[in-house]
Amino acid sequence: MTATAPPVPDLAPDGPGPERDVAPALEISKRPNPIRRLIDVWHYRELLGNLTRKELKVKYKNSVLGFVWTLLNPALYLVVFSVVFQEVLRVQVPYYAIFFLSGLLVWNFFSTALSSGTGSITTNAQLVQKVWFPREILPLAAIGAAVVHFCLQATVLVAALAIFQRAPSLEYAIALPYAILVLLILASALAIALSAINVYLRDTEHLLELALLAWFWLSAIVYPYRQVAERLGAGREWIASLNPVLPIILTFQRVLYNPEGTTFGWYTNNNEAFDIGNRMGEQQVPALIHHPLNWYMTRLSWVGLFAIALFFGALWLFGRLEDDMAEEI
Repeated sequence: MTATAPPVPDLAPDGPGPERDVAPALEISKRPNPIRRLIDVWHYRELLGNLTRKELKVKYKNSVLGFVWTLLNPALYLVVFSVVFQEVLRVQVPYYAIFFLSGLLVWNFFSTALSSGTGSITTNAQLVQKVWFPREILPLAAIGAAVVHFCLQATVLVAALAIFQRAPSLEYAIALPYAILVLLILASALAIALSAINVYLRDTEHLLELALLAWFWLSAIVYPYRQVAERLGAGREWIASLNPVLPIILTFQRVLYNPEGTTFGWYTNNNEAFDIGNRMGEQQVPALIHHPLNWYMTRLSWVGLFAIALFFGALWLFGRLEDDMAEEI
């Protein structure tokens, strides 16, 4: 008679039992930490690229003008705000078009990244429910699409620089890539956190719209930062720095707007920069306070440290909320 092996005990029975009770705890303990989550995203980088392309295609699907709409957005803003602030409210800022576009370029990226990133998981519900992949890729794909729009809209600013024959500041140019990096980390952190919260609290998207509206007007984009600093007074200027986007906007304005710098071919000092307005009998006031390079680098560093801490906190929060996302969607 052939001996048969004893049956292997079922360690995970179908019915309730002690083994069933400990399974969820084991799953929670296996949650990847933020570093592991970043590694997973890197392993799925090809999927990230595909989802970014999908975001871009879906946005302008069946559109005649396509990506031209991305260029028309800052152009229309420029026309409207130039008329209102220069012609109606008489805000006399030299080269207002470049001043405005320098800040608007930052803001359009930031607001688009947050708006698209917040709804990225709920709008891809079918994908989330069918296949496993690092879900953080969805808000990061929204960030990737926003980067493409950022680059396209930058061409409008480059055209404005060429039209007004203005050159960016070479002295402060090193701060620009640093500001872009800080902006990317800050936007990614907020998009990841808000995308997870929005799955469980759908009011997040609507609340974000109101928050971004208020945030826009607090960010010295359409009016000079000098007015904010003068209202706050000496010693209280740090209050404005509580807005993490403001140092990034000021850096862009300092490098690209560059009212005290050079034009293409000749030097322009502070007084000569405002000659046109003075000849018209209007008093022109410098939009920016002159600060050395380390002033910008220091404030960007503080925002960068905050953004990095927020980014890892967002990954931790995403991991805590990820388990029931497929069911909640």
